[in-house]
Amino acid sequence: MIGYVTLGTNDLPRAARFYDAIAAELGAGRMMEFDSFIAWGAPGGAPGIGLTKPFDGQAAIVGNGVMVALEAKDRDQVHRLHDIALANGGSDEGAPGPRGDSFYAGYFRDPDGNKLNAFLMELAGG
Repeated sequence: MIGYVTLGTNDLPRAARFYDAIAAELGAGRMMEFDSFIAWGAPGGAPGIGLTKPFDGQAAIVGNGVMVALEAKDRDQVHRLHDIALANGGSDEGAPGPRGDSFYAGYFRDPDGNKLNAFLMELAGG
Protein backbone atom coordinates (compact mmCIF):
# COMPACT_ATOMS: atom_id res chain seq x y z
CA MET A 1 0.00 0.00 0.00
CA ILE A 2 2.73 2.52 0.88
CA GLY A 3 5.13 3.32 -1.96
CA TYR A 4 7.69 5.24 0.08
CA VAL A 5 8.11 7.50 3.10
CA THR A 6 9.96 10.82 3.01
CA LEU A 7 11.56 12.33 6.10
CA GLY A 8 13.08 15.78 6.50
CA THR A 9 16.68 16.57 7.33
CA ASN A 10 18.69 19.69 8.06
CA ASP A 11 22.02 18.02 7.24
CA LEU A 12 21.70 15.73 4.22
CA PRO A 13 25.31 14.42 4.19
CA ARG A 14 25.16 13.48 7.91
CA ALA A 15 21.75 11.85 7.56
CA ALA A 16 22.82 10.06 4.36
CA ARG A 17 25.60 8.24 6.24
CA PHE A 18 22.99 7.01 8.75
CA TYR A 19 20.57 5.78 6.06
CA ASP A 20 23.35 4.30 3.88
CA ALA A 21 24.27 2.02 6.80
CA ILE A 22 20.66 1.09 7.61
CA ALA A 23 19.84 0.42 3.94
CA ALA A 24 22.95 -1.74 3.48
CA GLU A 25 21.85 -4.01 6.34
CA LEU A 26 18.44 -4.32 4.69
CA GLY A 27 20.00 -5.19 1.32
CA ALA A 28 19.01 -1.89 -0.30
CA GLY A 29 20.90 1.11 -1.61
CA ARG A 30 20.48 4.56 -3.04
CA MET A 31 18.05 4.49 -5.94
CA MET A 32 17.62 8.23 -6.54
CA GLU A 33 19.80 11.19 -5.62
CA PHE A 34 19.67 14.96 -6.11
CA ASP A 35 21.34 17.89 -4.33
CA SER A 36 18.60 18.07 -1.70
CA PHE A 37 17.04 14.58 -1.82
CA ILE A 38 18.14 10.94 -1.58
CA ALA A 39 15.94 7.83 -1.76
CA TRP A 40 16.90 4.31 -0.68
CA GLY A 41 15.22 1.10 -1.73
CA ALA A 42 15.10 -1.41 -4.54
CA PRO A 43 13.08 -0.90 -7.73
CA GLY A 44 10.04 -3.16 -7.56
CA GLY A 45 10.81 -4.02 -3.94
CA ALA A 46 9.35 -3.07 -0.61
CA PRO A 47 8.58 0.57 0.18
CA GLY A 48 11.59 2.87 0.29
CA ILE A 49 12.71 5.83 2.38
CA GLY A 50 13.41 9.28 1.02
CA LEU A 51 15.29 12.01 2.86
CA THR A 52 15.00 15.64 1.88
CA LYS A 53 15.74 19.19 2.82
CA PRO A 54 12.28 20.79 2.96
CA PHE A 55 11.24 22.33 -0.35
CA ASP A 56 9.91 25.46 1.39
CA GLY A 57 13.38 26.29 2.73
CA GLN A 58 12.26 26.10 6.35
CA ALA A 59 13.96 23.87 8.93
CA ALA A 60 13.02 20.20 8.96
CA ILE A 61 11.18 19.31 12.16
CA VAL A 62 10.17 15.96 13.61
CA GLY A 63 6.51 14.94 13.45
CA ASN A 64 5.16 14.18 16.91
CA GLY A 65 3.67 10.69 16.76
CA VAL A 66 5.28 9.87 13.40
CA MET A 67 7.39 6.72 13.15
CA VAL A 68 8.75 4.63 10.28
CA ALA A 69 8.87 0.87 10.89
CA LEU A 70 11.51 -1.21 9.10
CA GLU A 71 10.66 -4.91 8.77
CA ALA A 72 13.52 -7.18 9.80
CA LYS A 73 13.99 -10.80 8.71
CA ASP A 74 14.77 -12.10 12.22
CA ARG A 75 15.58 -11.04 15.79
CA ASP A 76 19.30 -10.81 15.03
CA GLN A 77 18.61 -8.27 12.29
CA VAL A 78 16.46 -6.21 14.68
CA HIS A 79 19.49 -6.03 16.99
CA ARG A 80 21.89 -5.26 14.13
CA LEU A 81 19.69 -2.44 12.81
CA HIS A 82 19.38 -0.93 16.30
CA ASP A 83 23.16 -1.16 16.78
CA ILE A 84 23.84 0.31 13.31
CA ALA A 85 21.51 3.21 14.05
CA LEU A 86 23.31 4.04 17.31
CA ALA A 87 26.76 3.65 15.70
CA ASN A 88 25.81 6.11 12.93
CA GLY A 89 24.55 9.07 14.95
CA GLY A 90 21.15 7.76 16.00
CA SER A 91 19.79 7.66 19.53
CA ASP A 92 18.09 4.89 21.50
CA GLU A 93 14.31 4.99 21.96
CA GLY A 94 13.90 1.44 23.29
CA ALA A 95 16.25 -1.54 23.22
CA PRO A 96 15.33 -4.53 21.07
CA GLY A 97 13.05 -6.98 22.78
CA PRO A 98 9.59 -8.52 22.81
CA ARG A 99 6.54 -6.27 22.93
CA GLY A 100 3.71 -8.66 23.67
CA ASP A 101 3.53 -12.23 22.39
CA SER A 102 4.16 -11.75 18.69
CA PHE A 103 5.95 -8.43 18.17
CA TYR A 104 9.73 -7.98 18.55
CA ALA A 105 11.19 -4.50 18.02
CA GLY A 106 13.95 -2.01 18.75
CA TYR A 107 13.31 1.75 18.57
CA PHE A 108 15.71 4.54 17.60
CA ARG A 109 15.89 8.05 16.16
CA ASP A 110 17.96 9.22 13.21
CA PRO A 111 20.42 12.15 13.58
CA ASP A 112 17.57 14.64 12.89
CA GLY A 113 15.31 13.09 15.53
CA ASN A 114 12.96 11.16 13.21
CA LYS A 115 11.71 8.05 15.02
CA LEU A 116 12.11 4.61 13.48
CA ASN A 117 11.95 1.02 14.61
CA ALA A 118 13.16 -2.33 13.38
CA PHE A 119 10.51 -4.97 13.96
CA LEU A 120 9.56 -8.59 13.42
CA MET A 121 6.09 -10.11 13.63
CA GLU A 122 6.38 -13.63 15.04
CA LEU A 123 4.08 -16.49 15.80
CA ALA A 124 2.92 -16.32 19.41
CA GLY A 125 5.71 -17.52 21.68
CA GLY A 126 8.25 -17.00 18.82
